Amino acid sequence: MMHEREKSDPVVVAVKPMNKAEKSAAELVEPRTGTKGNAGQQSMRRAQDRGSVSQALSRVRNVAKQGKKEKFTTLFHHLDPAMLRTAFFALKKDAAPGVDGLTWETYEADLDPWIDDLHERLHRGAYRAQPARRRFIPKPDGSLRPLAITALEDKIVQRATAAVLSAIYEEEFLGFSYGFRPKRSQHDALDALMVGIAGTKVNFILDADIRSFFNEVSQDWLVRFVQHRIGDPRIVRLIQKWLKAGVLEDGEKIVSEKGTGQGSVISPLLANVYLHYVFDLWADRWRRREATGNMVMVRYADDSVPRTHRRKEVRNCVRDGGRSSGAGRQGQASNHRKLRRSKAGVVSVAEKAGLDPVRYGSERRARANR
Repeated sequence: MMHEREKSDPVVVAVKPMNKAEKSAAELVEPRTGTKGNAGQQSMRRAQDRGSVSQALSRVRNVAKQGKKEKFTTLFHHLDPAMLRTAFFALKKDAAPGVDGLTWETYEADLDPWIDDLHERLHRGAYRAQPARRRFIPKPDGSLRPLAITALEDKIVQRATAAVLSAIYEEEFLGFSYGFRPKRSQHDALDALMVGIAGTKVNFILDADIRSFFNEVSQDWLVRFVQHRIGDPRIVRLIQKWLKAGVLEDGEKIVSEKGTGQGSVISPLLANVYLHYVFDLWADRWRRREATGNMVMVRYADDSVPRTHRRKEVRNCVRDGGRSSGAGRQGQASNHRKLRRSKAGVVSVAEKAGLDPVRYGSERRARANR
C-alpha cells in the first residue's frame, strides 16, 4: 500500500536526550529536519528515472538477445523525459561548452523546462543538431588530433540514443572488442592481452592501427551498417543529423562526408558499429578459416593486437588486412581496414623479454604437452 510522504514540522529540532532520561523522553526525539527545497524530490525522481530507464533498456536487451537478426523498428519512444534526464546527469559537469555556450550548471538550474522543451522538439521533428566546436590537441608523434565539442543538448540526445543502441549492440559485438564498451576498459584489454601471451601458444604479436580512422570513416557506409539492425527511421535520421552537422573552425562551418566527429558522445558507439562490420567480423572469419595456427585477437577502438605462434600468420594477417573489405562483400572504400604500416610492427615475445627464441618455444611446447 502506497502512502504519501509526510514532512516533519520544521519548528521541531532534534535534541539528544540525557543519558538517564526516561523512555518516554527518548521517544520524543525527532529526526533532524532536512534542507528545505527540491533536493529530496530531485533525488527521488532521479532514482525513479534510473529505474524506468533500466527497465526499458532491459526489455530492449532481451529482445536483442533472443533475436540476433531482429530489426528494431520502434525505438524512438524510448527517448522520453526520464531517459533524457538520466542522460543529462551522466554527462561530465565540467565539460567544455559547445557553440551554444550552455554549461551543465546553467542547464541543471532550470532542468525540467529545458528537458520538456527538448523532448517536445524531438518528437515534433523540430530538433536541429548544431555544428560542433573544433579543438585540436597534440598527439605523441607531434601531430594534432581534432576533437569535436558538441552543444549540450546534442550531448544529451546523443547520450540517450547511445544508451538505447548499446542495449542492442552489446548483444552483437564480439568478445575481443574492448574499446568504449560498458565494463570493458583499456585495463580489461591489457588483461586479455596478458592472458593471451601467458596462457596460449603465442610467439609473435602484431600491433596494428587503422590509418586516421575517426577522420576517414565513410558516413554513407556507417548509416548502412546501422540500418542492418535499426529499422526506426527517426533514429537513423538523428544519426544522419549529427554526421552532417559539421564543425565550426575559425567561424566557418565545415561539413564532410567522412568521419564520426571524434570527441562527440555518440562517436565511440558509431565507431564500434563500423569496426564490427568491417574489421571484427572479418578478423573472426579469417582467424577461423584462414589461419593455420593458434591466434588470439584483442581490439581497443582502432588499435588491434593479433597474437600467434607463427610469424607467417602475422604476415598473412597484415597482407589480408590491407585489402579492401569490399572484395566480394561490401564494395567499400579501400581505407576501411588498411593497416598503418608505420605503426604496425611484429614483435617476438621471446626477444622482447630478453629470452632465447628457440629455447622459449621449446619450453612453451613442453608445458603445453604436460
